[in-house]
Amino acid sequence: MPASLKGIVKRFLPLTSMLIFPVMGWLYALTNNSSSQVYSLMTDLDRAFPFVKIFVLPYSIWIFYLYACLVYFFMKDPALYARTLITYVICALFCYGVYMVFQTTVPRPAIEGTDPITRLLAFVYGRDQPYNCFPSIHCFSSYLVMKALYTSSFRNRLNQTLIYGMSSLIIMSTFFIKQHVFLDAIAGILLAEVVYRLLVHLSSTREARRTKPVSQQRQMGA
Repeated sequence: MPASLKGIVKRFLPLTSMLIFPVMGWLYALTNNSSSQVYSLMTDLDRAFPFVKIFVLPYSIWIFYLYACLVYFFMKDPALYARTLITYVICALFCYGVYMVFQTTVPRPAIEGTDPITRLLAFVYGRDQPYNCFPSIHCFSSYLVMKALYTSSFRNRLNQTLIYGMSSLIIMSTFFIKQHVFLDAIAGILLAEVVYRLLVHLSSTREARRTKPVSQQRQMGA
């Protein structure tokens, strides 16, 4: 293999860690069913949200948007990419654990029509059972890329507008097409915030120890 090609392969090899997503999807499918007890977290606020099926469009591109954000982060800062991906995996696994012991559901409206938007919504409803709601994976991951960008060194007005805007739209879409309720979103956002902060703290602590003068390390070990 030519040295130049070998360098390219080495440069982009970390992107293969995104292959974890099919595995996560398989785990999600295993938990996406009703248990002996299913709960509802609907509130008056959720009932006040109208059903607006056009919001299925941002909802449906969520996973592609997440991929795009991760690739963008990798190109700008591989360490940020790794932290974001690790946060996603930890949060998703935590969600799966919750789904296994505390399954919630959201009532879905009847849909009628044969227009493309309605057919797309019917596809979404048919592919994803009305469970695995609390915490919301759509919401935690959409918030996560906002949080990651906010802590980055390459944040600017353009990428903030695009990522903050799209993430907010996806989160709102979960309410308008009745896939999630307010508490699902709040739980997901808090989960991503806590896990991301914890990883940042651990990374900072490890870096501080690594860069500490040898004399201080010897004194601590004495």
